[in-house]
Amino acid sequence: MIRKTTRTTLPEYDSLVRKGVFDDIVGKIELIRGEVIEVNPAGPVHDDYVTYLTNWSVMSRDPSKTYVTSQTGMELPKLDSRPEPDVFWVRKARYRSHHPLASDVQLAIEVADSSFENDLRVKRQMYAEAGVVEYWIVDCQSKCIHVFRNASGTDYQSHSVLNSPAKLSPLIVPDAILDLQDLFDGE
Repeated sequence: MIRKTTRTTLPEYDSLVRKGVFDDIVGKIELIRGEVIEVNPAGPVHDDYVTYLTNWSVMSRDPSKTYVTSQTGMELPKLDSRPEPDVFWVRKARYRSHHPLASDVQLAIEVADSSFENDLRVKRQMYAEAGVVEYWIVDCQSKCIHVFRNASGTDYQSHSVLNSPAKLSPLIVPDAILDLQDLFDGE
């Protein structure tokens, strides 16, 4: 369940965060197109996949070019948004003065258990519009990955769905192989 709570701009949101306005909120929130969204807490399957994908990402990326972060903010100023992808690969840099921008993101991964429809519709369009080059949705229920590439306007020109036992590689590191069978069925 995702509940919209208020409307704000990205600078206003930053000010509210600095003032501690959201300190009493128990769950996770994101700013999506000017709306502060309260997101369901993650379950064990979601957390397991995020942990697996984070570890795979750290081992698979080129550390001289890419940092991997998990459940931290991405700044999309033109869209008044600060989504927090479950895992994302960003251009190697220090981000002390601002969150990574869409132009810094090499791969954004959302793990969708109860959030699939939102990740498929709202976040897909938002990431495409911002110019995120590659976006994966890991569908926990169907045990598949939706791969979106070639952002154009408010959508991606390429969409494929991969199931186990397929293998998948991000555009930025084609020799980094994600084994879907191990992700979904491994011990």
